[in-house]
Amino acid sequence: MSGLIIKGIVTGLILSIMLGPAFFLLIETSIRKGVKAALSFDAGVLVSDIIYIVIVYALYQEVSGFADGENNAVIKLIGGIVFLGFGVVLFLKKVKTQKSDTSGKMVHDSKDYIMLFTKGLVLNMANPLVIFYWFSVLAFGGEGNNKVSLEALDVFIYVAVILLTFFSIDVLKILGAKQLRPFITNAVLRSLNRITGTILFAFGIFLVVQSCYLIMFK
Repeated sequence: MSGLIIKGIVTGLILSIMLGPAFFLLIETSIRKGVKAALSFDAGVLVSDIIYIVIVYALYQEVSGFADGENNAVIKLIGGIVFLGFGVVLFLKKVKTQKSDTSGKMVHDSKDYIMLFTKGLVLNMANPLVIFYWFSVLAFGGEGNNKVSLEALDVFIYVAVILLTFFSIDVLKILGAKQLRPFITNAVLRSLNRITGTILFAFGIFLVVQSCYLIMFK
């Protein structure tokens, strides 16, 4: 059991330093909208990860087949289109002055947090690479256990440790990005939008090109 926990911590640390599209949006949200807003976005990412973990665990054999063939191409095409859309919108987005209270804290309506949660959920669900790395993560967890696959309790502990480690590092990222807010001007925010939008757009192009390659040459 201790070996599984150590595996979970190490895996969580590795996943936390991966510079995917969600990472850049998390930092951008923390700088522009504050800690609570960034946590709402991250909660959406976390829930989408849990959904994918359940799918991978419940349909282990079927999910492994998605790594090849037409299914993979379609998933990557849809995901690529979603990222292209988000990238264009963010690149062209106008910078708005954030509302704050007398203490200087950001003020948001509850619907803002719901929208950010949904944004994190949709963006992470749209990334087809997520389901593949969770497939790999669960396969890695089963290595060295003298079993074909992990039992339900083992999976729960292993995944819980990964997500706790992953989320804890995300909180540190959010708090670190918050310290940059006093130095952020509207010009910097516009540049941040364009950089993040470009990253999302480029990732979308990457997925679409991969999809086209799979369709044409597989």
